[in-house]
Amino acid sequence: MTYEEKGVWVYILVVLATYSVYVAIVLGQLASSPVAEIDYVPPLLWTIGASIVSAIVLRVIVETVRPSDSHRGDARDREIDGTGERIGRWALIVGALGALVLTILNAEHFWIANAIYLGFAASAVLASIVKVRLYRRGF
Repeated sequence: MTYEEKGVWVYILVVLATYSVYVAIVLGQLASSPVAEIDYVPPLLWTIGASIVSAIVLRVIVETVRPSDSHRGDARDREIDGTGERIGRWALIVGALGALVLTILNAEHFWIANAIYLGFAASAVLASIVKVRLYRRGF
């Protein structure tokens, strides 16, 4: 497994874990409070920060435990990354359009922020799945 592919695996696991934690926290509040009273900003910021720190730390751990032969990406890595990001971007666009529609409908900030965060998380997961598939099966 290449250095880049290991990074993709770490990234997808971290995004899934941190977004799941965020959803669990917010759903817990949503079950007991009206939307206007939900304090979603701190968990949102903490899970985004935890995602960044966790991805860095886990990447270092993975490379320490199973070092790669090379840390330089080649043309194949760049092509896979570009393709994955282009496809994953569509989930981000859908999330942004959803947020735009919610804004036009004067929805609570809670729903708008969550549509955007879902778009980011879905984009990261989709792009990572595409990249893993391309690493495993090729173009």
